[in-house]
Amino acid sequence: MAKYIHSMIRVLDEARSVDFYARCFGLEVAERLDFDTFTLVYLSNGESETELELTVNKGRDTPYDLGDGYGHVAFSVEDVDACHARLEAGGLNPRKLVDFAPGGTVIARFFFIADPDGYQIEVLQRGGRYK
Repeated sequence: MAKYIHSMIRVLDEARSVDFYARCFGLEVAERLDFDTFTLVYLSNGESETELELTVNKGRDTPYDLGDGYGHVAFSVEDVDACHARLEAGGLNPRKLVDFAPGGTVIARFFFIADPDGYQIEVLQRGGRYK
């Protein structure tokens, strides 16, 4: 059976992205590999073995076109309300909290936030299938 280990996104500014993911989700640099034309930065925390790989292409100064195929990545948190308030207080502009209630029963509570390169991130209340 295969094991999911990481997702990769391309970012313009390594320091800005590392700071964002550290402030929002407690991700830290697990490994950094520097090459002639690009750098790979692997971010993780103790909550999951899965990593986020940031690829920084050297010499690039224009934003990436995210196209219409990218959806989002998701993080689960113990207290989505507290996380939303913390990010809002930190000036990181999370979007509004949503109670997803198809059929009248709340099955998820979440919000979205965009990283410095425009990638969308869903933040869900931990519980149910998001443990």
